[in-house]
Amino acid sequence: MNLSIGRKVCAARVDVVLKRLGGRVSGDERALVQGLVASAAEAGPGAELLTEPAGAPSPRVILSGWACRQRLLPDGRRQIFDLLVPGDMIGLAPGSLPLGQASTVSLTRTATVDASPLIVAAQRPSAFPAVARLVAATPAIDEERLMNHVVRLGRFTAYERVVHLLLELGDRLAAAGLGDKGRFPLPVTQEVLADALGLSVVHMNRILQQLRRESLIQMGSGHVTLLAREALETVAGP
Repeated sequence: MNLSIGRKVCAARVDVVLKRLGGRVSGDERALVQGLVASAAEAGPGAELLTEPAGAPSPRVILSGWACRQRLLPDGRRQIFDLLVPGDMIGLAPGSLPLGQASTVSLTRTATVDASPLIVAAQRPSAFPAVARLVAATPAIDEERLMNHVVRLGRFTAYERVVHLLLELGDRLAAAGLGDKGRFPLPVTQEVLADALGLSVVHMNRILQQLRRESLIQMGSGHVTLLAREALETVAGP
């Protein structure tokens, strides 16, 4: 990974981590997060951020850009287990756990910082309560998303899969302060979405076109607008 990312740019991006900590962040916690800038690194699309099995590189936090956890089949087909957005922490799962056996790859130009100081601080919950809550909750959140993904692939129709994923991404990006539940960035290709949802690119395109025709979503300039969230939730649940 390239370590040349500018400190000022990275300092602005670190706000996504503060958002993930929640509303009550102490001065020490704010200083800790802002100090992560020193370990900033950038990676281009397709760069491997963590390799199978996880554990060799230090855990990191994504400040900007998108990545994914994936598994490649021998014939080149890809299954994406999870899309990763700014504010997400990677590399916490031991290699013996399912997510620890997946490679983590950048989908866009991605900036990350070393999460080790957060993990160390989390061992002092009285001094760093918000950090401790975030670090403790992250494995459970990752597992919950993985279980939701299993249900999405196993029981949802293709149409429901697309709707459910868009709703989930809206919620996650709103929590990171990037857009809101009704409009949010989506800087990845339809091929990426298809690989996440077990669909062909052609099928993925058809469903997105159908959602547009039904006036449920708008897409353009790397953003998605959910025009009728309640109707979408009726399709795939909140």
